[in-house]
Amino acid sequence: MAGFDLEDFDGTLEEAGYAFLASSAYTDPDRWHAAAAKVRAEDPVHWVDHPDFNPFWVVSKHADVMEIEMHNEGFLNEPRGILGPKEADLQRVERGGQFIKSLVVMDGPEHKAHRDLAASWFRPSNLRKLQGRLDELSAEALQKMIDGGGELDFATDVAMQYPLQVILAMMGLPQSDYPRMLKLTQELFGAGDPELARDNEDQMAGLNETILDFFNYFNAITADRKANPTDDFCSVVANAEIDGEPIALMEQLGLYIIAATAGHDTTSHAMAGGLEALISHPDQLARLQADPDLITTAVDEMVRWTTPVKHFMRTATRDYELGGKTIEEGQDVFLSYWSANRDEDVFEDPFTFDVGRRNNNHVGFGFGVHFCLGAILAKMELSSLFAELVPRISSMGLAGGDSLSQSYFVSGYKHLPIHYSLSPA
Repeated sequence: MAGFDLEDFDGTLEEAGYAFLASSAYTDPDRWHAAAAKVRAEDPVHWVDHPDFNPFWVVSKHADVMEIEMHNEGFLNEPRGILGPKEADLQRVERGGQFIKSLVVMDGPEHKAHRDLAASWFRPSNLRKLQGRLDELSAEALQKMIDGGGELDFATDVAMQYPLQVILAMMGLPQSDYPRMLKLTQELFGAGDPELARDNEDQMAGLNETILDFFNYFNAITADRKANPTDDFCSVVANAEIDGEPIALMEQLGLYIIAATAGHDTTSHAMAGGLEALISHPDQLARLQADPDLITTAVDEMVRWTTPVKHFMRTATRDYELGGKTIEEGQDVFLSYWSANRDEDVFEDPFTFDVGRRNNNHVGFGFGVHFCLGAILAKMELSSLFAELVPRISSMGLAGGDSLSQSYFVSGYKHLPIHYSLSPA
């Protein structure tokens, strides 16, 4: 993003506000959190006006984020569900709407109807049937580490692969297409990252090409599942009806993409970031090894700590008083989940990674009617993997070269080289 880099952060409130919209800022958690803490302390509902973006309010406190999430009729996902530069907003207006009509930009009855199509796949009764497969994948991940000979890139070799296999198998996609889905997901969420973006010269052009590839791929899937329906998620979407009418093509695409991308990328970031947190806090690793029953609280702490989904946007339908400010009808708000998850008024010692943290009311999965459909599955995957791995760790450290993705939407470790030794079973 032109105009601001976290290296330029000079401690002023204005510069602190810019940290929320600089994709590069999210690669430096310490400096980003310093900026976010300043906003929480001095101006928790903070107006950000930068020449590259249409202006918006940053909502940085946990209570304020929760309040807006609970008032979903007063703050809509449409039309600006995710922050984007002015160019993206202009293209949306010229198209007459979103290119991808996903749950992220749906509200009210429309949102509920489309969410209900997918919800049955993520009910606890159905997810419990996956436990055996999750444990198999955890054992395979451990074996990959054993075969790695004491050094590998945990992000690319383990964390990115595990949840990818889970969600794409649920969708019914062929395993030969998994690498393609991973690459397209990285291009979609990492459009501002030089390593991940399809086109560094013109990010919007590259992003549009990625979306077109998704469209062509899933359009072919729809045609196949209409002709040859099976019992997978893609068949449900391809043949879905709402009020007796087939769902529109763009809505189909939205359901496919949100499942195929958010269904693995967010979980992989929590996995890699969770392991990095254990490495950086060896006392907490030892504590978890001594008391495996802490795995449930440890997983929630990993989600709070990493917060893979950094924000969502909402647009006010009426004037609303929040934190001593008046958010006017039509103005946008930026719900900063990462900031809310370090709120000093909610979390005791919020900058301490605590695998036994109780009453962990994090918003890593959102809240309210837009609460993440895959939250239970994500926690099952994290629990299975770390329950398999943690008891076997004799030593582990960072091998150098770790890096976080540049994105103000979904971000986390894209590389996490580690060295380690594992104890015998």
